[in-house]
Amino acid sequence: MKPIEILLVEDNPGDVRLTREALRDGKMKNNLHVAMDGVEALAFLRREGRHTAAPRPDVILLDLNLPKKNGREVLAEVKSDPELMRIPVVVLTTSADEHDVLKAYEYHANCYITKPVDLEKFLDVVRSIEDFWFTIVRLPSDVGHGPK
Repeated sequence: MKPIEILLVEDNPGDVRLTREALRDGKMKNNLHVAMDGVEALAFLRREGRHTAAPRPDVILLDLNLPKKNGREVLAEVKSDPELMRIPVVVLTTSADEHDVLKAYEYHANCYITKPVDLEKFLDVVRSIEDFWFTIVRLPSDVGHGPK
């Protein structure tokens, strides 16, 4: 079975490390790719610059508070691009603000999760994302492996 391709768009090195740790201990073999800002995330998704050989992610884990281009802008661009719009986007952010939740769903986020501050709860959340998106949900076969 091919590994699951995950794009984590996160500028906090601690959260990147914790996410990597949670996924390393997970049930599914996966390749975690990290973009530290919104501009890099879009370059990865569009296979531009140093990302020309980037795989198409099966799912995107997206923080909202990013440098250069924020997560709301990234989400809006992904969901308005016919080449990218079918990739599920999980907003994983510290914001519990109702306005942020509403806007994320207006921009067609597939789900919105507020990051817990507790270490073990954060690890549990990441593992539950993996369980849900790769064990329960059926994804279109062209999301992660189709042509650009």
